[in-house]
Amino acid sequence: MQIWKLCLLHLLLFQSFHFTPSNGLNATAAKADVGVILDLQTTVGKIFKTCISMAIEDFYAQKTYNTMIVPHFRDSRSDVVAAASAAIDLLKNTEAMAIFGPQRSTQADFVIDICEKVKVPIISPATSPTLSPQESPYFIRSAWSSASQAKAIAAIVNKFSWREIVLIYEDSNFGSGLVPFLTKDLLESNALVSNISVIPLSAGNDRVLEQLYELKKMQTRVFIVHMLPSLASLFFKKAKEAGMMKEGYVWIISDVLTGLLDSVDPEAIEAMQGVVGVKAYFPRSNELKSFTRRWKKRFHKDNPEMETTELNVFGLWAYDSIAALAEGVERVGVTSPNFKKVANGGNLTDLEAIGTSNTGPSLVRFIRNFTSKGLSGDFIISNGELQPSAFEIVNVIGRGANRVGFWTQKYGISMNPKGNDPNKNLGAIVWPGQTSEVPKGWEVSGNANKLRVGVPIRSRTSELIKVEIDSKTKLVNATGFCIDVFEEVMKSMHYTVQFDYIPFDNSYENSTGYHYDDLIHQLFLKKYDAVVADITMSATRSQEVDFTIPYIESGISTVVLIRDKKNAWIFMQPLTIGLWLTIGAFFLFTGFVVWALEHRVNEEFRGPPLQQVGMIFWFSFSTLVYAHKEKVKSNLSRFVVIVWLFVVLVLTSSYTANLASMLTVQKLEPKDIRDLTKRGEYVGYKQGHFVRAYLDSTRSDNSKFRIYGSFEEYDEALSKGSGKGGVGAIADNVPSIRLFLSQYCHKYTVIGTYKKSGFGFAFQKGSPLAPDVSRAIMEVRENGKMDGISRTWFGEEGCGCRNVTDVASKAPLKLDNFKGLFIISGLSSLSALAVSLFTFFYKNRHVLASRASFKRKLSELAGAFDRERDEKSSSSSSKETRAVFEEIVVAENPAITILCDEEGMFSPSIELVVARA
Repeated sequence: MQIWKLCLLHLLLFQSFHFTPSNGLNATAAKADVGVILDLQTTVGKIFKTCISMAIEDFYAQKTYNTMIVPHFRDSRSDVVAAASAAIDLLKNTEAMAIFGPQRSTQADFVIDICEKVKVPIISPATSPTLSPQESPYFIRSAWSSASQAKAIAAIVNKFSWREIVLIYEDSNFGSGLVPFLTKDLLESNALVSNISVIPLSAGNDRVLEQLYELKKMQTRVFIVHMLPSLASLFFKKAKEAGMMKEGYVWIISDVLTGLLDSVDPEAIEAMQGVVGVKAYFPRSNELKSFTRRWKKRFHKDNPEMETTELNVFGLWAYDSIAALAEGVERVGVTSPNFKKVANGGNLTDLEAIGTSNTGPSLVRFIRNFTSKGLSGDFIISNGELQPSAFEIVNVIGRGANRVGFWTQKYGISMNPKGNDPNKNLGAIVWPGQTSEVPKGWEVSGNANKLRVGVPIRSRTSELIKVEIDSKTKLVNATGFCIDVFEEVMKSMHYTVQFDYIPFDNSYENSTGYHYDDLIHQLFLKKYDAVVADITMSATRSQEVDFTIPYIESGISTVVLIRDKKNAWIFMQPLTIGLWLTIGAFFLFTGFVVWALEHRVNEEFRGPPLQQVGMIFWFSFSTLVYAHKEKVKSNLSRFVVIVWLFVVLVLTSSYTANLASMLTVQKLEPKDIRDLTKRGEYVGYKQGHFVRAYLDSTRSDNSKFRIYGSFEEYDEALSKGSGKGGVGAIADNVPSIRLFLSQYCHKYTVIGTYKKSGFGFAFQKGSPLAPDVSRAIMEVRENGKMDGISRTWFGEEGCGCRNVTDVASKAPLKLDNFKGLFIISGLSSLSALAVSLFTFFYKNRHVLASRASFKRKLSELAGAFDRERDEKSSSSSSKETRAVFEEIVVAENPAITILCDEEGMFSPSIELVVARA
């Protein structure tokens, strides 16, 4: 490419064109020659010329300046060589301070290299991202880069949840420049460029139709078109001819084509009805309205042969760019001579002989970072790049484009460029085919009308899926849980999807397998569009097909027979031996403490020694069931009993709970499948890749595995057990186990589940239907319809589906579990006993202080302990006798007076003295 440029450059230097410069507009100001290279035969070129001329006139009409731009217009005739020749002429013969143009990216690519060589600023509206101001310091882009629209287009695609896109662009630098940016932004929006079609600039009718028919064969119906108006006009005419501008198709056009729709011929506009596009947004200010009226008069005057043409944003950017250039020229001034020639240039090339611009470096620094308020709005050039702001989203209806919304980097899609739209909506869009219904963006295949859904003739269980074929009509009747879910999901789609069930014969002679891998491979070969069956998703299978999200939890569960075990001593198991002994010790200790506290004050705790020992046992153990009827009179005894009753409450409650749990768990057989295989028991399963792989991981000896084909065989094998030709457990996928347990409720139980990814519907790799079906599955789950289908086929949740992990096996309670309680009870009893002993010893301190022997003291203390109760008992009896006597005798004869002893006690041994009043 560089060699080609150098060869062309040398050719042009020897055969450069010479154009007569424009006459100056102001004889008193220093003239600044500026070259303008445009495609003057095109509508856009003519719009540019009028805008540039008016920009110069308006700028210098404001006030007197020391400099004045003199434009020198050159016609590139839409040709790269002509554009390069014009640039060399302007530099060599006119010594232009700057160049505006060319319009096209292919032309600007070569001119940028020339200007950089001679250090002359080039201001070009070329939009291709392949032309980078960062890489070319003398290049200033006066239009938004095509890359800036990629996020806006991706936002539209994401708004309507399209997942596959076909990108169509012209074969040029302008066309290819957008591809990497658009591909990246679409991927970030969860969309994929599934195909790319490149249209040559020289393509004729037949070539365009050929490529369109190839695109029509694809499933994808969303197309993004990035072309200039000349080629786009031909393309859309042929798209309509190919029948691709009807209902179901989506066409999105890029900003340059959208902004230049006025230059597209009416027949092409008629073919583009329903197309959606993006274009640069500029505010409609009063200044702009006034300028537009003046511009129309001027444009008609300059081009009387042309029909009415609308001013576009590219013309406004050209106007603002020339104003920025004029400001820059005024700042840096005009030098004479404008170019610095190389001394002794006899052996130099002609391009080097031109020299380098004296003002170019200063002028380019000013323009590369420039800000103003222009006709196009905020006109900001930063690092040589005109900065984008908002994009309009338009819909081609009638003779023009109707605005339906905006997109900004900050707010995304909205109805207002300032983002005042919390719902992020768009206005009403009329899609191709004059419909307001949003196209789904894909079709099953080419001209097919229905989705081809593969279903297996044989399956694990008929409740999951059952396929029957009418022998006469050959109609396929598919039923089962998987079928009901699939049909409900299809009803929940936001568009109609028609489908036919196509049976797949997955049964082979002398085989118990179901060969779902073969069915998946048929989908990979595109013999089906989708597959519905009880297929477990896996990484291996996902390499060939795309799965939806799981519509039912899957995995491998193991069921065993519920057995009743007889255990006559199970009531002892809730507590450990140590805890039993500790409880017994505390019963005796508490009974002794209460007896010690109550013996001296409570008649019920006295009597013969054996009776008192029995009282100790009886009182303490009777608190276990709160059956004690003895009333305690000492406050210390009451304190001890209250604490002990709390301890008994906690102990009995814990014992009852643990015993109940053990009695429940005893009815189950809590085992893990690994334990079963280690013990040598047989395990049954139904043929399946995943079940067998899991069983192989639990035991290397596969001789202990037995294959069964129905639930009846499961039941028979489990009932027999491993010792009688059956199995100790059955392993199968979770849905099948749920069905099995629904039929044999309360007879079997699950002992473990090995989680897997679940059942999902399979689609062809890259199918845009898969994500939409996934969203529909989530909707069916949330609205409760999935639960209804599950109840229909699996019954109510929980019948026979107990899992031993849910009924935890309770270990015996240990002493450590109640250590705190026993400490509290022991301290309480010891404290009360200590207080009672201290009081007793204090009352009998004279005994302790006597000189009698220890044995004598102990005997007297024991006698005092027992005697204190007798005395208190006698005193109490005397008082009671006196009270009765007073009530009976004295009440009848008030003249009788009772004489008592020194302590006021009544006793039969005291003589009664009766005195009459």
